[in-house]
Amino acid sequence: MNVVIDTNVLISALKSKQGASYKLLMALPKELFTPNVSVPLFLEYEAVAKRPGLVNNLSSQDIDSILEYFLSKSSIRKIFFLWRPYLKDPKDDLVLEVAVESQSEYIITFNTKDFKGCNKFGIAVITPQEFITMRGI
Repeated sequence: MNVVIDTNVLISALKSKQGASYKLLMALPKELFTPNVSVPLFLEYEAVAKRPGLVNNLSSQDIDSILEYFLSKSSIRKIFFLWRPYLKDPKDDLVLEVAVESQSEYIITFNTKDFKGCNKFGIAVITPQEFITMRGI
């Protein structure tokens, strides 16, 4: 099952070992789903994760290791068609473009309202809690 994980979910998982985002990240070895990323989306993950003061509990090297592992479990997508501007936030368009290209079933985000209209592409937008409940994680 193809999914795209929004940056806010990944950052939440890095900040705390509690909650649905962390459970989602810890489920990667089980291969119950395949995260899809593009180079621009991965670079956003990295840039946000390394913002000073945002993820205080991890070193830069720890963040690199976690992101490298995440990437090793992901399908890297090349985007040939840009849907911009489709959503209000251009950073959200990065997520949508990967989801469309990978034919993902879900975008997993805390900001479901920011992805209105994605159902036109056959993509459901759900929270991490909704996803882990649905998948029995």
